[in-house]
Order: sequence, then structure tokens, then C-alpha cells
Amino acid sequence: MLPTPKKFFLTAAAAEGHSELTAFDNALLAGRIGNINLIRVTSILPPSAEYDPDMQIPPGALVPTAYGYVCSDVPGELIAAAVGVGFSSNSFGVIMEFAGHCRREDAVAKIEQMLREAFASRGMELKETKVAAVEHRVEKVGCALAAVPMFY
Repeated sequence: MLPTPKKFFLTAAAAEGHSELTAFDNALLAGRIGNINLIRVTSILPPSAEYDPDMQIPPGALVPTAYGYVCSDVPGELIAAAVGVGFSSNSFGVIMEFAGHCRREDAVAKIEQMLREAFASRGMELKETKVAAVEHRVEKVGCALAAVPMFY
């Protein structure tokens, strides 16, 4: 059995690169998660996880992370990514991620709507939310990324 993550933070960043992969890597670096190994997970935040915006993760660590990203090689195109965590009063949290060809405000609105729907579907009351979002105007090859890394 794997240990339960004890801390988490939200990050959103954008960057350029010479390819989609290097733009993605540069966005990871800009978001403080470029030197770790992301293990993509779905949307449940453990009940005991504490928000730590200054959390430091050792390089090379295997880190459960919910994330969304979009890359584009269309100069002038606007891309955005957002991630949100919804909290209940005494249970687990729900994470939602979104990335697309839109403005930051549109990505945030989508996250907020998805969090409300996720809590309604579970019959839980949504007490609080945290959202991180970014938009990026592509110069050559760009990437917008939003993520919730969780660590032990």
C-alpha cells in the first residue's frame, strides 16, 4: 500500500520552447515542478493533506500530481490552464483541471463550475476552493500548465 500524501500546493505556469516537449518542460520548471517525476492521478485529495504553498520536493521524487496542460505552435494563439481544489468541511477534497484555447478567466470559470458539479454529484457541501490559473500568448511554441502536486 502506498503512503497517503500529507502536503500539496497549486501551481500554474506557462513557457515557450523550441518544441512542444521543451515548452512543456519549461512550463514545469516555471511552475516549480520541473525536476520531479510526475505520476498523473485523478481528482481526489486525501482528507489529511495540508496546503503548503512553499512545499519543497526533492529532485527526482515520484510525485502524485493532478494536472492539465495545453501546447500550441500557432503564433499569437491564446492558451490557458487552470486547476482547482474544492474542500468539504470534514472529508476529502476534489481536484479539477482544465486546459484549452481560451482566456485565463474562462479557464477559472470552467474549474469553478466543475468543482460545484463534482461536489453536487457526491452529495457533499463545497466549503472552500483554491484555484491557480495562467494564460499565455504563443510566440513560437508555447505551453500553459496547471497542477496540484501532492507529497509525503
